[in-house]
Amino acid sequence: MTIRVAQDCWLEEGGWRHHETVLDRGEAGLVLVFGATALLREEALFCDIRTRYPNALLVGCSTAGEICGTRVRDGSLAVSAVSFEHTRIGFAEMRIGADGSRAAGARLARELDQPGLAHIMVLSDGLQVNGSELVAGLRENLPPGVAVTGGLAGDGDRFGQTLVCVQGAGEEGRIVAVGFYGERLRVGYGSLGGWDSFGPERLITRSSGSVLYELDGQSALELYKRYLGDHAAGLPATGLLFPLALRSGAEQADGLVRTILAVDERAQSMTFAGDMPEGSYARLMKANFDRLVDGAVAAATAGSRLLGGREPQLAVLISCVGRKLVLKQRVEDEVDGVRSVFGAGTALTGFYSYGEIAPHLPLGRCELHNQTMTITAFAEE
Repeated sequence: MTIRVAQDCWLEEGGWRHHETVLDRGEAGLVLVFGATALLREEALFCDIRTRYPNALLVGCSTAGEICGTRVRDGSLAVSAVSFEHTRIGFAEMRIGADGSRAAGARLARELDQPGLAHIMVLSDGLQVNGSELVAGLRENLPPGVAVTGGLAGDGDRFGQTLVCVQGAGEEGRIVAVGFYGERLRVGYGSLGGWDSFGPERLITRSSGSVLYELDGQSALELYKRYLGDHAAGLPATGLLFPLALRSGAEQADGLVRTILAVDERAQSMTFAGDMPEGSYARLMKANFDRLVDGAVAAATAGSRLLGGREPQLAVLISCVGRKLVLKQRVEDEVDGVRSVFGAGTALTGFYSYGEIAPHLPLGRCELHNQTMTITAFAEE
């Protein structure tokens, strides 16, 4: 086994819990840290991690729930230290600036575009960054065959502040992209949902970037509230239960899914995690419990196929906070479904997010998704 993983977690009720491992402290080249927003600000916790893994690149983000093994927790830190035998790790980071998310993605891609680049994983602020524009900037500046996966940081169902950490405590407005370099690395990925569409399709007649104003010439927020009924009082959090499916006029099937991040009563608008282009069609969606779990299994199966039957040593699971709110106490069912595909030898980590990044189809172009389980699985030859 050429990729080795050590997993630790910090729990409010008991502090650090270090799992038994054969990985020496100095071996780890990458440490992934996913945790509650408040814990991402704790310098002392990051000092502990740096002491345990002194030679590693440390990156991570705040979450709406942490995945470690097949457990899903809130208010914890999930730490996965990874040692690659044949793969080199690099990174680029920046803060979102006045030139916007697309320019940030372009700069990250150009900085990481070095010989041997095999894959990029990106973690981004989940509230200040337009995920669609970030992905477009990355996609347009990378060579063919280099895929991007990752996600947008979360903050539970509070939508207050999201943090990204690079070598220390988390900060707002930050984006980090990790580059994986080497010919022997194999990466499998999949991104699937499991939601059912209902109601009529409506034309987006007025929008600006990720802000939606009108559907069929009417107030989008008013229409949306009419569908939600009693749930409307809990917006934007209850909007996670009713995302919108988008398709362009040329597409016949549901394509991307978008989740609400904020509402503006004065402007009668809704802000989504990604772009809502004028001229596209939107349709309301609702949860189907069994299909959500099946979607997670199908995402893992797609990743396994891209690995050509190899068992991954590490899988990073990024699932939408809306799925967690629907699944509730059975949220671990979707993680168990992933485990059933990959087997007991694969270390599982990840988080619940405000947006997921992956190609829409195997070998397709990278997109921002909402309400999916997105999986990135790593193996070395």
